[in-house]
Amino acid sequence: MATLREIRHRITGVTNTQKITKAMKMVAAARLRRAQEAIVSARPYARKLGELLRHLVTKVDVNLNPLLVGRETRTVLLVVVTADRGLCGSFNSNIIKAAIQRLKTQGDVATQVMTIGRKGTEFFGKRKYDVVLKHPGIFLDLEFDHARSFVQEITEGYLEGRFDKVEVIYNEFKSVIQQRIVVEQLLPIPAEETQPSKDSKGRSLVDYIYEPSSAEIVNVLVPRHLNFQMWRILLESNAAEQGARMTAMDNATENARELIRDLTLKFNNARQASITKELLEIVSGAEALKAS
Repeated sequence: MATLREIRHRITGVTNTQKITKAMKMVAAARLRRAQEAIVSARPYARKLGELLRHLVTKVDVNLNPLLVGRETRTVLLVVVTADRGLCGSFNSNIIKAAIQRLKTQGDVATQVMTIGRKGTEFFGKRKYDVVLKHPGIFLDLEFDHARSFVQEITEGYLEGRFDKVEVIYNEFKSVIQQRIVVEQLLPIPAEETQPSKDSKGRSLVDYIYEPSSAEIVNVLVPRHLNFQMWRILLESNAAEQGARMTAMDNATENARELIRDLTLKFNNARQASITKELLEIVSGAEALKAS
């Protein structure tokens, strides 16, 4: 059985750990509030920009922009978005497992990996995966320029023919306690969008007047669309990470509280047993003196 001193030291250690996890929960809650505000603000613009681009694509020849044209898929680039730090439950492990499963389902198609976030970079970098681009340590100071530089690297590789399809896998923020793993095709820009509303004769009820021309506007919107979609993905992952960390630290704090309660009970029982033993020794000694 552990001694009173050992139990007391364990209680002290768990109490200190509880203070740390509680502080980390508060920090994550503050960061989550800012991250949640950012993603909620970004979603409507990203959705509307995508709708406008998809409407334009139906009006122009997609061959005018190579980022809209699909081709035979020989090589796929999978962009894996993870966190830079741990202590956020299964946030990183779930996305890595999903990415590995996605790579396995590609069959005979060659696969390359681009990692965003330190955890994914460390995992795939130490294993036999074709990691062509690495970007660790960006979430501590996340900026729109990060998204722009990532898209520039991806589009350059796509236009040069280094890969024929680009997919992004990331954690989408749903709530503080829920994140959803999402796989999105980034390039070529998918065209499986809904068509504009039509009347009974099949005529479109919605149309726009474009100035200068729809083709020129498409060429302007395509890079803007890609930049903002990547920015939205980074914001989604950042908010999901803070929510996962807040939940993990809350669970750790509660577990520490239960452990302290159990250790305190164990300490009291051990102290009571020690006191009882000392009393028995005193009584036994006194009885021995009387007998002598």
